Amino acid sequence: MNATAPKPALESDASQHPTDPSTGPDDLSLRVLREHVASVYAAYNASVFVHFGLGAALGAAMYVHQPRLWILAWMAAHLSFGLVLFFMPRWHEGVPLADTTRWARRHSRTVTAVSMATATAPLLFISAGDLPVTSVVTVVIIGSCARAMQLLWPLKPALYGYTLPMMLSLIAALAWQGDALHFFLAVFSLGYLLLTLRVGDQQHKLLTDSLVLRFENEALAAQLGKQIAVAERASAEKTRFLATASHDLRQPLHAIALFGAALENELREHHGGRNAQRLMRAVNALGNSLDTMLDVSRLDAGVVMPAVGSVSLDALFRSLNHMFAAQAEQRQLQLRVRASGLWVRSDPQLLYRMLSNLVDNALKYTARGGVAVRARSRGDMVWIEVLDTGIGIAPEQHERVFEEYYQVQNPGRDRAQGLGIGLSIVQRLSRLLQHPVQVKSRLGGGSRFRIQLPAAAPLVADVEPAAAFRSTAASPEAVIHATRARILLIDDEAEIREAMTDLFHAHDLAVDAVASETEAVEVLGRPDVQERPFALLMCDYRLSNGDNGLDVGLRLQRRFGLQAPLMLVTGETSPERLQHVRASGVPVLFKPVNAAALLHALADVVPKAA
Repeated sequence: MNATAPKPALESDASQHPTDPSTGPDDLSLRVLREHVASVYAAYNASVFVHFGLGAALGAAMYVHQPRLWILAWMAAHLSFGLVLFFMPRWHEGVPLADTTRWARRHSRTVTAVSMATATAPLLFISAGDLPVTSVVTVVIIGSCARAMQLLWPLKPALYGYTLPMMLSLIAALAWQGDALHFFLAVFSLGYLLLTLRVGDQQHKLLTDSLVLRFENEALAAQLGKQIAVAERASAEKTRFLATASHDLRQPLHAIALFGAALENELREHHGGRNAQRLMRAVNALGNSLDTMLDVSRLDAGVVMPAVGSVSLDALFRSLNHMFAAQAEQRQLQLRVRASGLWVRSDPQLLYRMLSNLVDNALKYTARGGVAVRARSRGDMVWIEVLDTGIGIAPEQHERVFEEYYQVQNPGRDRAQGLGIGLSIVQRLSRLLQHPVQVKSRLGGGSRFRIQLPAAAPLVADVEPAAAFRSTAASPEAVIHATRARILLIDDEAEIREAMTDLFHAHDLAVDAVASETEAVEVLGRPDVQERPFALLMCDYRLSNGDNGLDVGLRLQRRFGLQAPLMLVTGETSPERLQHVRASGVPVLFKPVNAAALLHALADVVPKAA
């Protein structure tokens, strides 16, 4: 009995017995043996038909050559044995793994019995005086063994059990005749038997080793898959934690920033004014750290869409110089920003964000010397380079510096060196804008970061980039534009409502602050709203009871036919929610919002609604 090893049987078995990284040696051996058993049983029916068909053909040939009744009896017994084997229970894919050894032994015993039954043919048919019969029997036995050799490689006991009885019977029958020709055939058959067994042993080892390697690879893949799943869960949990923590931190920080701005304004001429200024510097520093984390969330969420146009690098560089000159002077460093007259195609705000992160990073890691920013034309491209004389970066760290939270030579997490996110933001913006960034540095020898951008033709006027480079102080004109505005504020935090109300009142702005949609409905239903309508509806995004300011604001606009625009104020950092906000097209401010930024936003939105 013999069979081939088709792939479907192996795949089905693997699906029923998935790889376990903790599989022991004994279990691995059983799984390998199971594959071998599946292989030999896969062609069970064909093997029965072929083997006993050859036996029947041999018997018929012998009967035609020399009609004898015992030959017919041999043929009948042989075919009856084949029918019994055909209807016997056989292995199938549902057999438990623990029963594999029993089925392997059963198949080996079965093929041994088949071989012993067939082994009677040489003893019965070979004779010294009938060379044609000897030739036919020899060819049939050797051919049957040759066919079985390849099919029974997976089970070595079955290979031996099938091959040895028939071949030894043939060798004995040939040698028994005593003449030189039969003795030569006996020696030849013995050599063939030894070669067959040797090749069978080698092939069995190869098959077994390949299965062991397959299962070990599956175990490693399963273990790797589990580790990846654990890492992905940890990353998702980290993202959820950062989003929740960032939101919860932004809420009180937003109130602190507003109360601090009011306090700073009140104490401007008081001896405590310097302490108020220091307080606001600390609050702004914390706000900048949270804004940096928000930038990462917004970029990962895909809510940042570049507005590409022609950008004057001289205007951009002037803004950089204004922003970092004081910081460089405080650190006793030189900041050289060189005019070039070049223009590039990019988003001015996002490009400014890239360059400001690079300059900020260079200043933080430079103790002596300075930082230079320059631009050079290279054909239809422009190279912007930020160079420093800082500590430098070892070659093996050139790629790692773009990882989140990774910092060179800052094992103590010195807060003065930031969070380690700046270069990560640079890399994200580089991909978004398709501006490749290259770094060249050596330890102790400074660094050079190069951004490659497409060149652009100059515009008529060299205009300062707008929103990203505004002054941090609110201009009187901006406040005047919004002075007569009436604002409806919806925020479920009492401290924030109080702080916002104080700030608006300090600038002669009328505000009705409520905690929920229900209270807003009551306010909008008052008669005085018709006489003096609201010019702006300002909502916190995340409200109590699972509501969000976007849905609440849109419902109020539809219900009351409000012409007042909607503005969102949020500390949200969840990528999904940020995508939802961006898709709405509603302007949004991210907490903590300082007083100047809030007033600028009002100056932009309210006059447009008037």
